[in-house]
Amino acid sequence: MMNLSGMPSASSMFQAYASMSASITLFKTMLNQLVPHQLQHYIVTKICSYFRANSSNVTLVIDERDGMGINEVYTAAEIYLSARISPEFQRFKISKRPKDTNVNVKFGNCGKIVDFFEEIELVWKFVRESSKKTISRFQDGDEGDVSEKRFFELSFSKQYKERILNCYIPLVLNKAKAMCNEKKVVKLHSLSNSHSFNSKAWDSVNLEHPSTFETIALEPALKKTIKEDLDKFLKRKDFYRRVGKAWKRGYLLYGPPGTGKSSLIAAIANYLKFDIYDLELSNIKRDSDLRRLLLSTTNRSILVIEDIDCSVDLPQRTDNRTNHSVNVRSRDHEITLCGLLNFIDGLWSSCGDERIIIFTTNHKEKLDPALLRPGRMDMHIHMSYITIESFKVMAANYLEISDPLYRGFKEVEELIEGVQVTPAEVAEQFMKSEDRDVCIEGLVKFLKRKRIGNNEEQVKMKKVDNNTIDDVANNNDTEDDTRLHEVKRSKTLSIT
Repeated sequence: MMNLSGMPSASSMFQAYASMSASITLFKTMLNQLVPHQLQHYIVTKICSYFRANSSNVTLVIDERDGMGINEVYTAAEIYLSARISPEFQRFKISKRPKDTNVNVKFGNCGKIVDFFEEIELVWKFVRESSKKTISRFQDGDEGDVSEKRFFELSFSKQYKERILNCYIPLVLNKAKAMCNEKKVVKLHSLSNSHSFNSKAWDSVNLEHPSTFETIALEPALKKTIKEDLDKFLKRKDFYRRVGKAWKRGYLLYGPPGTGKSSLIAAIANYLKFDIYDLELSNIKRDSDLRRLLLSTTNRSILVIEDIDCSVDLPQRTDNRTNHSVNVRSRDHEITLCGLLNFIDGLWSSCGDERIIIFTTNHKEKLDPALLRPGRMDMHIHMSYITIESFKVMAANYLEISDPLYRGFKEVEELIEGVQVTPAEVAEQFMKSEDRDVCIEGLVKFLKRKRIGNNEEQVKMKKVDNNTIDDVANNNDTEDDTRLHEVKRSKTLSIT
């Protein structure tokens, strides 16, 4: 129906629009059912590339990952662009942790930022794509687990391609490094609940541990040795490359519980400004996952495996009964000692620079000798019971007492020489009161009780040893009597 002016009525136009929409919806439904999604994506890509062929711009795609490793250009771009907020950027992710001075701004989906370099206009675009992938039947997780791909697109006029690659990209890398060093906050990374071991395998929080080499209760000589070793390690990049070794260092911290192994790790991280990756071997299923986790860590980081002697039951390399190489279970289904050794100093350990690996254990004697040799654990640090020097450090930190002649110090020092007490036990006594004299008196009483307990334990052990000696002697006497009886009986029989 048409009106007097010859124009179609509103109802006619609406009906035509509804009919067209229904036709388009039907066509899209049929297209999705008949044409696979991958083929649709391929066709669209080809069409877009055809229309872009005559474009004067070029686009660089910067993926988050380069194969199995991290793409440093992507990381640098993320840091560099976080300080350049654009009005055209419509979606952000913000966060703030306790030690952060400012709000952290990260990119949402399809954000765009315009930057300028020597009057060249550059357009950055951040893209996130989600897709389903099939999980191996040997791997935990549901079929069709969702993976995410993230990347930047950098567009500019193609005539400036060489200048951008040779000048602008290095500028982004250097500025990002400077920004990181300026506001570096040490991170503590732990394994996430993800089963796919991709780039999101680690969750992180700010390292809130305040331990430093000034506050930790260690012998001054040992502190100096550790710091000098760390400083030398940082300065020897060219040396490691010249001799053909991966730029890494291994430390073994061993000693009784409560002697400050975790505090020393935090002090090293705060001293170097290295992130910590806390590796729980009990949560890793197989050697291949261990390799992926290693590749997903950053340079200038500390890999920590605590309580290595009891964190996982590593199959031995040989069977003691046959002295032949055996495979208890398939290597695809468990983490092995061989896999751990390759992780420490094999080919995979060279995929990264400035890495420190730290093992901790309460029982060094339980570890396989292969883990302890130089090149894997380069420096063995014994975390012992508290000494007079370390006690003075703790008194200065906890009670703010620096006078070596303070009342009660002499008695404490005499007791410490004859008692094995850990820094954790001394710290517990120092935290019971805000009165320094009360804390010193409490520590003296604690040390005396501990010495009495040790003496009683020694007496019990002596009694046990004496009883054992008596039992052995009695058994020997009984055996001698039995032998004498048998001899007499044999003689009697022979005479008869």
